[in-house]
Amino acid sequence: MRVFIGTDHAGLEFKEHLKRVLADAGHEPVDCGAFSYDAQDDYPPFCFEVGERTVTEPGSLGVVIGGSGNGEQIAANKVPGVRAALVWNTATAQLARQHNDANVVSIGARQHSPEEAADLVLEFLRTDFSGDERHVRRIGLISDYERDRHRPAGGQPTT
Repeated sequence: MRVFIGTDHAGLEFKEHLKRVLADAGHEPVDCGAFSYDAQDDYPPFCFEVGERTVTEPGSLGVVIGGSGNGEQIAANKVPGVRAALVWNTATAQLARQHNDANVVSIGARQHSPEEAADLVLEFLRTDFSGDERHVRRIGLISDYERDRHRPAGGQPTT
């Protein structure tokens, strides 16, 4: 699977580790930056690129990395079609995919060891969306709001 990865300075070392782990697991990591250490760089552009590339390439997933992962998740979620989830343990990595069909995972590089963070990303990548009707409906509601900025009456998606 193609996996787009982006980070600012806070996750630069982890990103390099993750690229090796993903390649060893048979994935195709695509580096969206940062490409060198700059303590003053800003994470949003890297997250936007990961989100844009993930959305335009069906079947791919994305990883955004920062110190905590919070801002990176927020930035990635500004890209239409992205469902980015901050994960911090195995259960949240699984549920992000199973219930929310998340297509981007956000990781806090300062919150985990490189090995633990890589395991969370791998768990996210190997977990499938359940396809349960209630989850499909909820994702539809989010997509409708993202598209129209209108809350559907009765809590049902319009499409």
